[in-house]
Amino acid sequence: MSSTIKKELILEGLDCANCATKIEDRVSKLEHVTLSSMNFATKTLTIEVLQTGDIDQVMNDTTAIVAKLEPDVVVKEKVITKAEKKILMLMGLGCANCASKIEKEVKNIDGVVNATVDFVSKKLIIEVRHKRELPRIVEEATKIAVRIESGIKVVDMEVHKKKEVSEDNRHEESGHEEDGINKVEIIRLGSGFVLFLVGLLMNFSPMIELVVFLTSYLLVGGSVVLKALRNISRGQVFDENFLMGVATIGAFAIGEYPEGVAVMLFYQVGEFFQSMAVNHSRRSITALMDIRPDFANLKIGDNVEKVSPEDVAVGDTIIVKPGEKVPLDGKVLSGTSMLDTSAITGESVPREVETGDDILSGTINKNGLLTVLVTKEFGESTVSKILDLVQNASSRKAPTENFITKFARYYTPAVVFIALALAIIPPLMIPGATFSEWIYRALVFLVVSCPCALVISIPLGFFGGIGGASKAGILMKGSNYLEALNNVDTVVFDKTGTLTKGVFKVTKIVNLTNQLSDEELLEYAAYTESYSNHPIAQSILKAYKNNVDKSMIEEYDEISGYGIQAKVKGKTVLAGNLKLMKKENISFDEGRTKDEVGTIIHMVIDQKYSGFIVISDEIKEDSKRAIQELRKLGVKKLVMLTGDNKAIGEKIGQQLGLDEVYSELLPHQKVEKLEMLEGREGRKGKLVFVGDGINDAPVLTRADIGIAMGGIGSDAAIEAADVVIMTDEPSKIASAIRIAKRTKTIVWQNIIFAFAVKGIVLVLGAGGLATMWEAVFADVGVAVLAVFNAMRVLNSKTQ
Repeated sequence: MSSTIKKELILEGLDCANCATKIEDRVSKLEHVTLSSMNFATKTLTIEVLQTGDIDQVMNDTTAIVAKLEPDVVVKEKVITKAEKKILMLMGLGCANCASKIEKEVKNIDGVVNATVDFVSKKLIIEVRHKRELPRIVEEATKIAVRIESGIKVVDMEVHKKKEVSEDNRHEESGHEEDGINKVEIIRLGSGFVLFLVGLLMNFSPMIELVVFLTSYLLVGGSVVLKALRNISRGQVFDENFLMGVATIGAFAIGEYPEGVAVMLFYQVGEFFQSMAVNHSRRSITALMDIRPDFANLKIGDNVEKVSPEDVAVGDTIIVKPGEKVPLDGKVLSGTSMLDTSAITGESVPREVETGDDILSGTINKNGLLTVLVTKEFGESTVSKILDLVQNASSRKAPTENFITKFARYYTPAVVFIALALAIIPPLMIPGATFSEWIYRALVFLVVSCPCALVISIPLGFFGGIGGASKAGILMKGSNYLEALNNVDTVVFDKTGTLTKGVFKVTKIVNLTNQLSDEELLEYAAYTESYSNHPIAQSILKAYKNNVDKSMIEEYDEISGYGIQAKVKGKTVLAGNLKLMKKENISFDEGRTKDEVGTIIHMVIDQKYSGFIVISDEIKEDSKRAIQELRKLGVKKLVMLTGDNKAIGEKIGQQLGLDEVYSELLPHQKVEKLEMLEGREGRKGKLVFVGDGINDAPVLTRADIGIAMGGIGSDAAIEAADVVIMTDEPSKIASAIRIAKRTKTIVWQNIIFAFAVKGIVLVLGAGGLATMWEAVFADVGVAVLAVFNAMRVLNSKTQ
């Protein structure tokens, strides 16, 4: 999870592999340990412990475990420096299988902690232990990337970001990278296709026919064969270029010239459409997060200069004109306007801002001219954090993605060896069987075996789900959390700021005297509370709205723990709690306040009980709807934890229809209650904790999935939570689960579709009932359809 402490222990003298496994297993079962990993080769035990846990106790228990299993081993702690991260852009990356190979090899570079290739955004994210090793590691990673997929260009992301690219240059770059095929290639394929038609329609002699089809083949598929040979020379054998090269050359070898050319042509056309589909999806996802501002209008004296947002410092003043994106977080110094916040929060209703209001980067100024004081530099601004979260979310892969990546490594070589057996064994074992017939069947096997449909469409589906969720104001820190939301059976809520607004407000005035109106009773309360800084007093003054003439107040006396006594407009007024009423022997009907939810301020004027004011933390408008929607989605247990008193907690629980309410809890007691809920018998799904992200970090971290509410600009929320909801709406939790379920459905549709089609064609091919046409469809055709299907996740409905 996000907030853990990592420790590495060197076990000097460890020489028993079996004992190493036992140590790893027993340490993993210690309380608060989230990871225990033993590297027997380096004799290093890596442990991750929750920040809420007792790290010293875990270290002591670990040492005891080692001493018991291996008494002669000396345990020493390794000093860990924070991992440095480097992001490289792989410009021109077009092979999903190659992306997987690049990731695997870069992970094995000495000094690399972790490496992830995101095929969708074409990023290679490398984490290294020591910053001084970065130049060497980047150089090695670049060599690996270029070796595995020739033609790609490796660019440092920081350099790429700092480049001020003009619109023309940007268009040229996207044209080179995203078109997938240039005009020269189109002419080459067209020429090959014409020659192919000539060979089919004209009745040539065998030799001329071979020359025509061979020329056509070289025009259409020469680049594929060349790439396959280049990859084989580098030790990269089992890829789609090799499979297509062997299959089509094999077709020529058995005299099937037209089919060899046609299959390669179909393959190249399929690759073209696949490239178009993938690039379309990339552009669609990029468009979802088109919130990065291009410039800022920096005010320098009486002049305004257009600069890069990175060049603006905290304390500078910027001008935001109508129609422009707000480039940095700040405070409005002058002007009023309506802001379109939909790109940040997913809310379609514009928000009004005026002088003194906070303003967030990434929003769009609709009408007024705003002068803004910058409060955060660009790297720390809301838009920068959102972009970083969304763009790097793919580095935390879902279990399904990891499975497919691992599966692809074994699947293709296995099918190649089965194809080899299919070409050799039957002709030797079955009477009358010919090598040409079974080689053809084996070639069909080879064409089908490429796993691109899965390797491309599954990450694309998850990335689309993350992009769609962010458009709705829901930030996922990784596709692993998106997938985990499919299996939620318990949701635990904090109360204040999550289910309630977290703001004290006068919600009821009960006037029990005929001599005063409700407004007059509130006025007496406001005058009495006017000298107090307590939140309750402030809420009364806010409800009163008028100015308080303090010359009307005499004999002001604040009675600690009880309330206030003052002389207001010549009348003696008491405003306080039940204890004050009993202290002053004021009689009233206590039953009238029994069912009230909130803090009761009793009002006594000239020794006569006049009524009471209820001040409470209001329930959010859509809290009840959120609870109902979660139940419809199959969540079995809905629980609330609060530090508030029992009466208020239980009343809110009843109003919302919650299953359980635990009140009067301190922060550490919330963690204990969460662990108790997590350990209940019969619970199989994931436990989600939803809090405001500021004072709930320990519980957010401890839950299977931590969701922070109203996380805009909150460093604590973004750091501690796995999912950040940018608004204060609890109903967005149900929206997140709906997006997760739709993403999973589409991902599994692709898995089942790809396996089913490939399986059927493999069986038909082995039986001699499928030609290479069906085989190519099972490869590139299925990939194209899977990519288009994956893009449907972008249209996920959140309501």
